[in-house]
Amino acid sequence: MKKSNFMTSIVFTFLMLVSFNVNAQKFKGLDKSPMDAASFPVSYKESDKLVKITYSRPQLKGRSVAELAPKGNVWRTGANEAAELTLYTDMMLGATKIKAGTYTFYLIPGEEKWTAIVSTDINVWGSYFYNEKNDVARIDVPVSKGKENLEAFSIAFEKSDNGIHMHLGWGTLRVAVPFTK
Repeated sequence: MKKSNFMTSIVFTFLMLVSFNVNAQKFKGLDKSPMDAASFPVSYKESDKLVKITYSRPQLKGRSVAELAPKGNVWRTGANEAAELTLYTDMMLGATKIKAGTYTFYLIPGEEKWTAIVSTDINVWGSYFYNEKNDVARIDVPVSKGKENLEAFSIAFEKSDNGIHMHLGWGTLRVAVPFTK
């Protein structure tokens, strides 16, 4: 009797291993434009963040910024899903007060300036569903040229005298969006 139970246990264990292997989860490879996040303060030891943005990082791969973020068109600020901006405290964008919360962050590229837009839209793919009626704040910011060529679209925050600047860079293009307290 004991031998029969032992054999049954072995067969059961074997079948379970085979079935787990057959039904194993298949994971897809890396996205061509991987998701990333930037926040301020940058220190991982500090839990009191003021702001965080989650976005995907497209790469130029021989293309121009203007091809991937056409001038005059609303752009999702990255690739794939539209960038999501979370403010952990009330902030100002230009003369407009924005309450703490999560928003979508869009841009409209231009030749000499870009328009930064904070919208109540959330959980949207691309900028296909952009609705100007949902804008919370807009500000025009100048475009400058950096020395370093960035292959992947990048965002970083930096403390300023009266708040923080969100720096966006791609190729040699640079844009700084000022958020104040």
